Amino acid sequence: MDKLIMQVHVEMVEGGVVSLDGPYGSVVMYPFSGTVEGQIFNGVVSPCGVDTQVVNINGVRNMSARYMLIGKDSEGNDAKIFVQNEGWFEGDCPRPFKTVPTFVTDSPKLAEYLHRGFFRGVGSVDENGKLTISFYEISQ
Repeated sequence: MDKLIMQVHVEMVEGGVVSLDGPYGSVVMYPFSGTVEGQIFNGVVSPCGVDTQVVNINGVRNMSARYMLIGKDSEGNDAKIFVQNEGWFEGDCPRPFKTVPTFVTDSPKLAEYLHRGFFRGVGSVDENGKLTISFYEISQ
């Protein structure tokens, strides 16, 4: 069974959405911040996070979120984790949606684990419309 390692609670930045519609697709950029909690890391999402959603002429959507987590690793040391989280689907966004995350960290405690492991993400929206991204270590 896959192991939950951390959850990101997304807070959208009001008024910051940028978009374009072209003859061959569209792009929407959603800025966000938030908090993160879990077994391996606790902290905040730097307010420079952005989820970029590109829909091509065939209706395939690529979600690409990039953001920096700032906080403490599992040993209580200051740490940062860069997250690049990708997802693809056709039409409207499924709920929950699945993603493939990549991590880079400055934490000696987490570096080997995050850089060599296999992970998956699941995005879900609660009854109040709040988005949470849950990251799991994929069991081999």
